[in-house]
Amino acid sequence: MTSNDEYVLEILLEHGMVTSEEVEAVRASMVNTDESVVDVMIASGQLSELETLKLLGEQFAMEVISLREIDISPKTRDMITVETARRFNVVPIYKTDDTLTVAMTDPLDVEILDSLRFSLKINVEGVLALREEIDVAMDRYYAAETTMESMLNQLTDGTVDVAVTGREDVIQDAEDGGDSDAPIIKLVSLIILEAYRSRASDIHIEPLEKKFRVRYRIDGVLHEVDSPPKRLQSAIISRIKIMAAMKISEKRVPQDGRIQVNILGRELDLRVSTVPANHGESIVMRILDKQNLALGLPNLGFFSDDQQTFENLVKLPDGIILVTGPTGSGKTTTLYACLNHVNRPDRKIITVEDPVEYQMSGINQVQVRADIGLTFSAALRSILRQAPNIVMIGEIRDAETANIATEAALTGHLVFSTLHTNDAPSAVTRLLDIGVKPFLVASAIRAIMAQRLVRCICDECREEYTPHSSDFIGLGGHAKELEGRDLTRGRGCPKCQLTGYSGRKGLFEIFMINDEIQKMIFSKASSADLRAKGRENGMKTLREDGMRKILSGMTSVDEVLRVTMGDD
Repeated sequence: MTSNDEYVLEILLEHGMVTSEEVEAVRASMVNTDESVVDVMIASGQLSELETLKLLGEQFAMEVISLREIDISPKTRDMITVETARRFNVVPIYKTDDTLTVAMTDPLDVEILDSLRFSLKINVEGVLALREEIDVAMDRYYAAETTMESMLNQLTDGTVDVAVTGREDVIQDAEDGGDSDAPIIKLVSLIILEAYRSRASDIHIEPLEKKFRVRYRIDGVLHEVDSPPKRLQSAIISRIKIMAAMKISEKRVPQDGRIQVNILGRELDLRVSTVPANHGESIVMRILDKQNLALGLPNLGFFSDDQQTFENLVKLPDGIILVTGPTGSGKTTTLYACLNHVNRPDRKIITVEDPVEYQMSGINQVQVRADIGLTFSAALRSILRQAPNIVMIGEIRDAETANIATEAALTGHLVFSTLHTNDAPSAVTRLLDIGVKPFLVASAIRAIMAQRLVRCICDECREEYTPHSSDFIGLGGHAKELEGRDLTRGRGCPKCQLTGYSGRKGLFEIFMINDEIQKMIFSKASSADLRAKGRENGMKTLREDGMRKILSGMTSVDEVLRVTMGDD
């Protein structure tokens, strides 16, 4: 044990944070090891690392900070190379005038600051931070330098297996890439692998003027990751287009493709879209995980009352059940969960989708192909002659599709579909606007459910806190429900990448069609009047459901404000 360790122990003993008996017991268990007694006691839980840092910070006049609350600019980060940062275990935080402030874990290691002052030729000051937060920040801000070479070397053949389907010349090109292509092949595989490990739903690859940007959408929020060099842009885009069986030479028009991958034994489908942009082709890869199909209705985020209501709806023999919301609000996942719930050997289920996102056993799935005339409406006319019990339409886009869906519902079929509206009652006026007759809408629709996705508070780092009144700005009249209540938030940890959130669940607004509502639809009532009547009948709005989920500890005020409109 070093003299520094002894000095720290003396301070801890003096302030009563440890006893001499505890120290001696730990020392006795550390025979023939070079570990620090302090580190061992922190690791075992006998000492709090944060409290230890605060005490040492007071002794050495050093501030203790939380790195999760700090956003480090690329300019500040680049003042220290990744090799230097990892050697000294420091992270640059900010620069003012001629002084650079770095976060470190050991206040006694003054040689670190001296070495940095000498090499950078500027004044360097230190602040203290938790070791775990420094490790996470290191991985976050210096990922590119560590992954582009070291991680590529660690990525072994077979970690990501790609099955390419499509034109034979493209498949041959993909399989027989020369040695010169091997680094690019590995790099693309690494981008996909890291997206999967980060729980990303989309990979965005965007050529900018001086940068080739890669971003992952995690829990509905885009996060920029350290990106490959700009000079590799053309090679990476070509590789992805080869994998997705697209035309490599065609760069003027958008293209769509698909990639099947096996990552660490798990089957994934990647839906690939390219769009020509100013500085090259922009690519988005949507990650479709087949195991997510195991989601049942309880996993979507329903409270017991809403779940019971919705389960009763999907058991109806006929009618239309609509799920509404913007793109990315989880409508398709909800529809698949419904199909799983009702999928039994005695029922015939047919879906019409564009595209077919997941392959489901026991269900007939039809892929829309507008290029050969197989549109939603054309497919619907044909499948109704197949005598299905349940029909799922990926989206109602036009009057013809809407009219066929309502006719199907009125002739004994249960129809599930989606519509792009902001709330549930607005779906009625939307159908009327596109040309469906009011009596058809009133007679066919059984219920409309609007939904949004909110990020869930991380289970590993959740904590209770007493909110300030300023936290409720934007909640309007709902703020009274939270006054005087302790709420839940995430501190941020490595599992949630310091965001405080992990995973997503739904907020739901279920608008039931009863006799009163039917009469209002006949008379072409406005969506505001329908909404008022729905609330009078017991409908909980998205904001109200969000309030319940804040109080239950599922999500936060900020998340509910982010995805819902006020009811006032």
